[in-house]
Amino acid sequence: MPLDLERFYQACNPSRPLMMGDASDRRYYIDFAAVRGGKIIEALLRTITRISPDTPTCQLFTGHLGCGKSTELLRLKAELEEQKFHVVYFESTHVLEMADVDVTDILLAIAGQVSESLEARKIRLKPSYFTKLFTEVVDFLQTPIDLGVEAELSVGIAKITAKTKESPQLRRRLRDYLEPRTQNILQSINKELLERANNELKNQGKKGLVVIVDNLDRVAIRSLPSGRSLPEYLFIERGEQLRKLACHLVYTIPLSLIFSNDSAELQHRLGGGVAPKVLPMIPVRLRSGEIFNQGLGLMRQMVLARAFPDIEPGDRLGLTTEVFDNLETLDRLCLISGGHVRDLLGLLFDCLREQDPPFERDCVELVIQRQRDYRAHAIDSHEWELIFQVVEQQRVGGDIAYHTLLRSLFVFEYRDHRGAWFAVNPVIAETQKFTTWLNTHKRT
Repeated sequence: MPLDLERFYQACNPSRPLMMGDASDRRYYIDFAAVRGGKIIEALLRTITRISPDTPTCQLFTGHLGCGKSTELLRLKAELEEQKFHVVYFESTHVLEMADVDVTDILLAIAGQVSESLEARKIRLKPSYFTKLFTEVVDFLQTPIDLGVEAELSVGIAKITAKTKESPQLRRRLRDYLEPRTQNILQSINKELLERANNELKNQGKKGLVVIVDNLDRVAIRSLPSGRSLPEYLFIERGEQLRKLACHLVYTIPLSLIFSNDSAELQHRLGGGVAPKVLPMIPVRLRSGEIFNQGLGLMRQMVLARAFPDIEPGDRLGLTTEVFDNLETLDRLCLISGGHVRDLLGLLFDCLREQDPPFERDCVELVIQRQRDYRAHAIDSHEWELIFQVVEQQRVGGDIAYHTLLRSLFVFEYRDHRGAWFAVNPVIAETQKFTTWLNTHKRT
């Protein structure tokens, strides 16, 4: 079967998650649950649909940047919609300033996105508290913002946040004004928006409202004057307020919080006693370093599905030479990715920028070399020492320096029957610095 090169190119775009509600995108999806250590999305789904359909839940979801969280959350959205839930999914990076965000920003973003989604279903709710609040805000900021007399709630929130997003000073002034009113804002969102929305949705045959807030794991990890990091302040210190919204919630949170000394407090304050669900890498090697054939096989399928989405999985391997000069070249790409979905797609995309398929081994090695040098350039001497410690211990400490290793994708997390374990990103393992250390370490 000939390869549709234009479609393949588009399907390999590493920056675009699969829209799981779209039948054409769903063809590219590979279920990695069997090797990731559990059915994570199924657990989130069951909590909402089976365990507590009528009582608000708050669930936390995390993992490495680019490991496939957005695709899995869009799958959750599609499956919830199949079960008659109304789902509001949004990427917080589109509506929030991730380097400078507070609880009121998140609450307003959720209110605005829910309101906009309801308006599309002809459900128009105008909380009287917000009508009054917006008028006060405009007067307080002394900045011209034309909200319009008949403006919808989503329009009002969008105009105010757009105005403050372009000015840090204005954003701080708005935050200072809203902060003492957080409880009133929360109460209005619940009573005048979410509870009424749930009733209206049920009248339309829906089972309830679910809000999925993606990309909150990209909140800047910076220290505040209090000594806490911004993620600790938002999700631990203020976690109870984020949890108190009257609908089902799924928040993405920074992976670093899992390794915080306050992880138990996070579990109870924001997670309601339930531990966050972690989406690990797809293991292509075992703890021992041996190739894990089941994981490697699924990564092969991910690549070949992007090329031949309409071919049965069992028949795709026979078409490998349409995309690569041989199976060993495909395996080389899969293994060097370390099971990181976006990195594998990025390498594949880079190959496409170099030549048309089938890709020769020299092309793949050139792309790998560029990736290796780019990643290694960012590692300082202290981080190298931490990387060596992770390799020796197969674990990550709670110190904030280790968070850099995770966030920068210098080390990866995996899960097996024994629990979590960590390994260096394979592309970094091929640097001269690492191989020299490894050879010295083996001799001693």
